[in-house]
Amino acid sequence: MATAVWAAARLLRGSAVRCARPRFGPPAHRRFSSGATYPNIPLSSPLPGVPKPVFATVDGQEKFETKVTTLDNGLRVASQNKFGQFCTVGILINSGSRYEAKYLSGIAHFLEKLAFSSTARFDSKDEILLTLEKHGGICDCQTSRDTTMYAVSADSKGLDTVVGLLADVVLHPCLTDEEIEMTRMTVQFELEDLNMRPDPEPLLTEMIHEAAFRENTVGLHRFCPAENIAKIDREVLHSYLKNYYTPDRMVLAGVGVEHEHLVECARKYLLGAQPAWGATGAVDVDRSVAQYTGGIVKVERDMSNVSLGPTPIPELTHIMVGLESCSFLEDDFIPFAVLNMMMGGGGSFSAGGPGKGMFSRLYLNVLNRHHWMYNATSYHHSYEDTGLLCIHASADPRQVREMVEIITKEFILMGRTVDLVELERAKTQLMSMLMMNLESRPVIFEDVGRQVLATHSRKLPHELCTLIRNVKPEDIKRVASKMLRGKPAVAALGDLTDLPTYDHIQAALASRDGRLPRTYRLFR
Repeated sequence: MATAVWAAARLLRGSAVRCARPRFGPPAHRRFSSGATYPNIPLSSPLPGVPKPVFATVDGQEKFETKVTTLDNGLRVASQNKFGQFCTVGILINSGSRYEAKYLSGIAHFLEKLAFSSTARFDSKDEILLTLEKHGGICDCQTSRDTTMYAVSADSKGLDTVVGLLADVVLHPCLTDEEIEMTRMTVQFELEDLNMRPDPEPLLTEMIHEAAFRENTVGLHRFCPAENIAKIDREVLHSYLKNYYTPDRMVLAGVGVEHEHLVECARKYLLGAQPAWGATGAVDVDRSVAQYTGGIVKVERDMSNVSLGPTPIPELTHIMVGLESCSFLEDDFIPFAVLNMMMGGGGSFSAGGPGKGMFSRLYLNVLNRHHWMYNATSYHHSYEDTGLLCIHASADPRQVREMVEIITKEFILMGRTVDLVELERAKTQLMSMLMMNLESRPVIFEDVGRQVLATHSRKLPHELCTLIRNVKPEDIKRVASKMLRGKPAVAALGDLTDLPTYDHIQAALASRDGRLPRTYRLFR
């Protein structure tokens, strides 16, 4: 017992001695575990005698690699690896309004609204949504002039369920009378909203395509005409689906999934599947090539009461002028994309005043100089066999003629000298937009699906950036000069009393300075 008390007292005395610190003066130096061996080497320097560490690296090609497999029935399966818990998977189909020449116009619009309704396995849309909710999923369907896209974002663990659901939605829709009637009401409402909304850009885009490609391919109506709403039924839809919803016109694309697993699911649900319309092979596919015609489409409309309220939008007339560019399969597609970025543009009303310091041509030459213009924006639409570069402008109806002349002058200036600084700025902006957009999983999915659908492969982001960097001033001048040799397409909406004639607009674009021919009136 005495021995134990003596040992405890000794331990207490020792700890007291060790813990005592001087009241004044610098603290006692504490040696770290590595300080005794290498006392004077900072942590930012490598230790002598220690091997240099080798870190794992991922090659750029491997990091962005897109894998593509073609099944026996012609369906392509494309995937892009991306780390994360969720994935985006969908089916893209080479189908859209451009293929409706032999059908009632508006079928693609109807199919978009009917997507994810009842199928052979699911009794209603609610049941589909409840199935997706179990995997934290959401679904969407979008149609364009040349592509229809069914997509689902969900937990990667539910990939088998998602692919099975997509196969059922695409190949086995019930298309009940009740669903078709509900879709008719939805389409009718969408058409009314399209004509009433303050932003006329979707309507003008429809009009400019109609003017540029008169009654063919991408010039056909993207939205269902009002007179066709009551005519579209299950029989009409099945006759279209039989020809265009075939495996060789489809791509199953996935982002954030293992390629082998996606291929396995595709074989399970999409290989040998018999669609609801019975046939497995197309018999009457429209393979027409887009024919650019040029022309004008005008809609006279009172725009004075489009947006009422405490701060109503003033009455405006909207003009869109376009010229044929090129398809996205051609080498000139990249110079046209840079040219479109160089033109830029936007609205004149913003928090920082017109332009907010933007340096694109339509800001510097148009919005910053002409305070009465409300909008000047460049758009580039590109398809597998053609393209369209447009400028949309808005102003008071009394200044329509001057606005059109400003647009035609900007088109003429495209074929003149290109400043190196503005070109480099446009190229940098295009590359930054490309890379920032491709940080989003749904955007990567759409990019993978569309490229594989059109070309059976995918250009990687760094390859596109290299092509953008290689664009030179003479490339811009060459593609612009070639474009200016074509006939213009014009869309006009609003009060068109002072709108120049189509011949005058064409003459201005063929002139050296872009000026409209002078008009003389006997009476004013």
